[in-house]
Amino acid sequence: MTLLCHLPGCRLLRVVRDGRDALVVAAEGERAQARCPTCRTPSSAVHSRYQRRPADLPASGKIVRLHLTVRRFYCHAAGCSRRTFAERFPHLLGRHAHRTRRLAQAQARTGIALGGQPAARLLAQLAMPTSATTLLRAIRALPLPSAGRPLIVGVDDWALRKGRTYATVVVDLERHRPLDLLPDRSAATLATWLRHEPQIHLVARDRST
Repeated sequence: MTLLCHLPGCRLLRVVRDGRDALVVAAEGERAQARCPTCRTPSSAVHSRYQRRPADLPASGKIVRLHLTVRRFYCHAAGCSRRTFAERFPHLLGRHAHRTRRLAQAQARTGIALGGQPAARLLAQLAMPTSATTLLRAIRALPLPSAGRPLIVGVDDWALRKGRTYATVVVDLERHRPLDLLPDRSAATLATWLRHEPQIHLVARDRST
């Protein structure tokens, strides 16, 4: 059960049913001490405890809710502005989060593939219920994918003000996405840009020198 309900930084206490369609997983921090987020001084002096109840990835088709006991520690470091602080679980969930990081990522990836409303309908059937609005927020929070260096680019004029002011747009022709918008359409400006991208081996251009 510990392997099935692996919770980074936590010790599994028990798993109980919550009705027909949900499981409750009780856990607590596995370390005897925690570091103050301000001064980084470790402390083992417990001030109090409270519970967080975030949702987690489903198990066996059932909704999973965590009952995570969080300890608040004293910080006895001289000069530190904090008197108490709560232990954190950075690999499991963020501060004030109502979902674990892995659940949020799974929901966001589904939202990217299907869109807000269709993903929300599917996730409800997969025991990961959420709203379309929450999905959109989760998608915006995802880091942008790292793109490789372009090898084949297209170059064309871009009218900032038609008939008067023109720039140069550079597009990655393999990934079909814009790379840069240069301030004018002179050959010198483009040549300077290309010198910083020596891996480019093919350029498609349209008109203009």
